[in-house]
Amino acid sequence: MNKPQKDMKITILGIGNTLYQDEGVGVHILPLLEERFKEDAEIEIIEGSTDGMRLLGPVEDSSHLIVIDAINAGKEGGSIITLIGDEIPAYYGIKMSIHQLGFQEVLFAAKLRERYPENIVMFGMQPTSLELGIELSSNNADKLSELADHIAVQVKQWRDAS
Repeated sequence: MNKPQKDMKITILGIGNTLYQDEGVGVHILPLLEERFKEDAEIEIIEGSTDGMRLLGPVEDSSHLIVIDAINAGKEGGSIITLIGDEIPAYYGIKMSIHQLGFQEVLFAAKLRERYPENIVMFGMQPTSLELGIELSSNNADKLSELADHIAVQVKQWRDAS
C-alpha cells in the first residue's frame, strides 16, 4: 500500500489554528524550522493551518512526512508528544485537536488512494491554553526550541537509515 521509496522527500507540515493560542503551535514553529533547514533542498516546509483536504497533495507527494500540531493527550501543558505511523489516528481515530478531523480525512484519503507516505511522524505539544489569542502561551512558546530539536533528530534518523 505504501509507495516505493525513490528519492527521500521530507515534508514538514505545520497545522493548527493560530486564533486559539496553543492550537497554533504547528504554524508558530515553522519560522524556527525554516531557519534550521534553510540550506536543505530535500526538505519542504508547508504551513497547513486548518486547510484540511487541500493538504492531500503534499501528503501524497512525500515519502517522509512530519506533521506538527497541538495534541490534547491529557498531559501537562507544553509536553511534547510523538506519534509514529499507526499511532496517528486516521479518520475514525480520536479527535486530537480543534481542527483535526479535516487532517484525519486527509490521511484516510491518502491511504484509500494508496499514496500514504512511507514514513510519517506527528510531533505535538499539549496545549496550556486554547483561549482566543494569536500568540502561544508563554509556557508553550518556551518549548518551541525543544520541539524543533526533536524534529531535527527525526530528520537525521531518517537520513542515517537510508
